[in-house]
Amino acid sequence: MVQSSRPILRIGTRGSPLALAQTHALRRALEAAHGWDETAIAITIIKTSGDLIQDRPLTALGGKGLFTKEIEQALLDQAIDLAVHSAKDMPTELPPGLALIGCLPRADPRDVFISPKAKNFAGLPAQAVVGTASLRRAAMVKRGRPDLSVVSLRGNVETRLKKLEAGSVDATLLALAGLTRLGLEHAATTVLSVDEFLPAVGQGIIVIEARTHDAAIHDLVAAVDDADAAIALRAERAFLRELDGSCRTPIAGHATLSDGTLRLRGMILRPDGSEAHDTARSGPSADAARMGVDAGRELRACVPPNFFDA
Repeated sequence: MVQSSRPILRIGTRGSPLALAQTHALRRALEAAHGWDETAIAITIIKTSGDLIQDRPLTALGGKGLFTKEIEQALLDQAIDLAVHSAKDMPTELPPGLALIGCLPRADPRDVFISPKAKNFAGLPAQAVVGTASLRRAAMVKRGRPDLSVVSLRGNVETRLKKLEAGSVDATLLALAGLTRLGLEHAATTVLSVDEFLPAVGQGIIVIEARTHDAAIHDLVAAVDDADAAIALRAERAFLRELDGSCRTPIAGHATLSDGTLRLRGMILRPDGSEAHDTARSGPSADAARMGVDAGRELRACVPPNFFDA
């Protein structure tokens, strides 16, 4: 095992328990791949605007970049070498000079329904309150149960679960991947199938960001990059980019790879859940980005410009 008097890599991350769990997963993978000991990688916690501002919906604050801007600036300033993110938090456009250079293997991408009052949405009483910070989840809830009240519920995973326990809402939705990484999968009341509740683009994937031209860092990360996750994410992000997707637009997209064939399903919804359109593609993995773009263009062409207006 290689010992280092100073860190070989500096990883930047948010300070939430989930962000740290994801960062430690990358750290362990890199140490195992390169035979490093625990001194080889330093972890730098960076507070982001999204972490500091908790009293307003993300849509009122500017969207996904709130969870990445300060970390990306640290990369550009060379204060860190790598950044670790939940892929679903990443804006479609990255700052010049930065790139996504690797993915860890994808965890279960499904959403979970959590409630002390019902086993699923159908079991909730009329006018029950569902809390979520996701426009996608809110629109899907309203699509299936327009009588339910959907309110903004922000905070890290543990905070949201405490608010649910305290009775602030009757039910909430979270990503199974996040619960599992925190050892909280037992909190799930019901796991929702992908067919029933299409996940967010990138859900379940830990993605690694670095400076575009830092070849030495790219080479180190290549040893832990999961090709299947990277291909699926390429298709999903191309789909999202074509729709100009952000936290202000209810968009779902999920791709799977099997025996070299990529299958992509995408969906757009009105924020109030009153209308939804979906599409699917299948083809060789080499066409991942093209499939995403094509699926996005199809859906964009079939709705009016005001489709995403609340």
